[in-house]
Amino acid sequence: MNDVFITNFSVALPNEAVTNDEIEQVLGMVGGKPSRARRIVLRNNGIKARYYALDKESGEITHTNAQLTAEAIQGLVSENFSIDQIECLATGSTTPDQLMPNHGLMVHGELDIKDCEVIATSGICLAGMTALKFAYLGVRADEYHSAVATGSETASHILRARHFELEAEHRVEELEQQPILAFHKDFLRWMLSDGAGAALLQSKPNSEGISLRIDWLKCFSYANEIETCMYAGAEKQADGSLNSWLNYSSDEVQQNSILSPKQDVKLLNNNIIRYTVEKPLEELVPKFDLKADDFDYFLPHISSCYFKKPLAEGLARAGLPIPEERWFTNLVTKGNTGAASIYIMLDELFHSGQLKPGEKLLCFIPESGRFSASFMQLTVV
Repeated sequence: MNDVFITNFSVALPNEAVTNDEIEQVLGMVGGKPSRARRIVLRNNGIKARYYALDKESGEITHTNAQLTAEAIQGLVSENFSIDQIECLATGSTTPDQLMPNHGLMVHGELDIKDCEVIATSGICLAGMTALKFAYLGVRADEYHSAVATGSETASHILRARHFELEAEHRVEELEQQPILAFHKDFLRWMLSDGAGAALLQSKPNSEGISLRIDWLKCFSYANEIETCMYAGAEKQADGSLNSWLNYSSDEVQQNSILSPKQDVKLLNNNIIRYTVEKPLEELVPKFDLKADDFDYFLPHISSCYFKKPLAEGLARAGLPIPEERWFTNLVTKGNTGAASIYIMLDELFHSGQLKPGEKLLCFIPESGRFSASFMQLTVV
């Protein structure tokens, strides 16, 4: 079995950064009215800037997800690596441009490179990590010498006001005294942003400069224990089950914004730390004899600064109290880019000049879709 090294990262962030005051200008106002939830959500999540694959003036799409992902991959090219050396392309995203074909094949087409093995993993925030794990296992098993894994999102495309207008018109009387959009839909319009990241995985480290050895990478699902929390393309029923968009007429799909992403915020707050931090670490801490002092950097994918304190408390309860001065996140400046977030964090740290050989990194990626999580340990070499 080979050791596996991440030898480079690259990121593609579309257009210019969008400030908090510009969001509603770019995404549009639903029903022509400003959101009542916007300021509350932004105050809690702490995000100051994010990126949208949309034109600021017209709101039209400037990049498809496949184009943005391909741009990130092209950024891996160096004196020592050509994208024609890719033997495996593993992509992860919540927001592919179409239902079929899969996202990875569309990215492969954008790159216009030689044939290679391609896989696309779906999901939400964890999709970037399941893609990374496929690439990691392939290099480890000596199936490939060079593999590329990606995480990418273009959430803004579905968050534009135009996708909610028919619902606003259809429910105008019912919503006369209420916000135009129910909070479980409006909440995510101020939480999600766009971006793509790519990682180059190889069986040998860089001959010059640093690489990151993947010591281990574990993913966990607790879908067997708890109902759906974040979803799209379905309506949640009173018993917690989902009724697929395929069971609705096209008019009902549009009038109820069924394809839009939704979040059960109460379920999120009550369960996210227990199911994505404490339960996985109850297994990982004894398995790998983990200690807080082992890690020089902790890279948590958090959707909101609101979760910093609960996360710290959860780590302490799980026996891994890594102090906040060793945390690294760029949520405030890059936004919550879902499956791309861990790539965008690692890219910034990798190219910062801060990392020193022998240092250890612990990456944490939670997902509230059906409550799942991933942890990864990296060593700088």
